[in-house]
Amino acid sequence: MKIIITGGAGFLGRRLTEVLLQRGTVTASNGERTGIESIVWYDQPAAIEAVRAGAPAGVELVGGDITDAAGFSALLDRAEIGIFHLASVVSGQGEQDFDLALRVNLDGTRTVLEAARRHENTPRVVATSSVAVFGPGSGPAGTDQAPPRPGTTYGMTKAILELMFDDYTRKGFLDGRVGRIPTVIIRPGRPNAAASSAASAVFREPLAGRPYAVPLAPETRMAVGGAAGVVAGLADLFELPSERIGAFRTLTFPSVSATFAEMLAAVQRLVPAEALAPVTFEPDPEIQRIVDTWVPTTEGERATALGVGAVDDLEAIVLDYIRREHPELQLQNGRASQ
Repeated sequence: MKIIITGGAGFLGRRLTEVLLQRGTVTASNGERTGIESIVWYDQPAAIEAVRAGAPAGVELVGGDITDAAGFSALLDRAEIGIFHLASVVSGQGEQDFDLALRVNLDGTRTVLEAARRHENTPRVVATSSVAVFGPGSGPAGTDQAPPRPGTTYGMTKAILELMFDDYTRKGFLDGRVGRIPTVIIRPGRPNAAASSAASAVFREPLAGRPYAVPLAPETRMAVGGAAGVVAGLADLFELPSERIGAFRTLTFPSVSATFAEMLAAVQRLVPAEALAPVTFEPDPEIQRIVDTWVPTTEGERATALGVGAVDDLEAIVLDYIRREHPELQLQNGRASQ
C-alpha cells in the first residue's frame, strides 16, 4: 500500500511516519494485512525543503498546495491507497487570517476527500480534528456526546471537517475516520502561531536553556496528550474495522488535564533547577481568550473502548521528550531518561 500524509513534514507527520515504518504493514481495503510499499509526505514546498536532509530513507517528499486538486490526485496512482490528512492552519493563525483558514482547512480537506472519492477503491482516510471544536456551550468536558460549539475559526473548520467525513463515508465515497485530538506535546523547535503552542514551550524552552514567558495564566487548564500516544492512536484508528466505528466517524481521544503551573512543576520534578532556564507567566489577552474557549479536559471513553488513543501522564511525556531531544541531561532522584 502507498500511504500519503498531508502535512507530512510537520511534527505529527514525522512521528506518525516512525510508527508506520516500525509496524511495516497496514490493513488494505479488502480487510487483509498488506505491506507499506511507500510513504509520501505532501506539504508546502518550503516545509518539504526544510526537512529534506533529515527525512527517513524511502520516504517520498512532494511539495504542493493542499488545494491543488490535480497535483494531489496524481499521488493516488495505485489500487491500494491510504491517506492521513494532517495539513491544517492552526488556531492562532486561523484567527488572524480567516480566508487562509477556510482555504486550507476546508477547501484543502475537500481536495483530499474528492481525490479519494474518485479513486477506484474505497480508500481509508484518517484526519485530525481538535478539542477546539468544543467551546462555550459544549459542557465541562470534551466527549463524543458533547455538542460542538467552537469559539474560534479553527474550531469551526474542524467541526465542518468532521461532518464532511461522516457524509462522504455515508455515501460510500471513502472510508473516513477522524481523531479528535488534544493539544499534542512536546513539539520540538520554536513557538509557532498556534494558541496551544505554550503547552509545548513551557517544557521545551527551559529544557533548551532558553528563558520563556508563558502567554497564559498559570492556573489555565488545558487538555494535552503526548505525541507518542496520539500518533499511535492515529495509526490504530486506521486499522479499525469500519463497522466498529459506526455512523459517527469521529473519536474523541483521551487527554491529560493539567494547568500550566502543573506542567512546569512536572519538569522541575525531573530536572535539576540549575539545568533549567527561568519561566515566567505573562498572559497575552488574545491567546488567553482563545484558550479559555476550549474545554479543559476530554474523556475519550469510546476511543479507549476501541483501543485508540492511549494517553501517558505528564512525567512520562517529559521523559519521552528528554530521551529524544536531550539525552545528555542528568535527571533528579536517580531517574533514567532511557
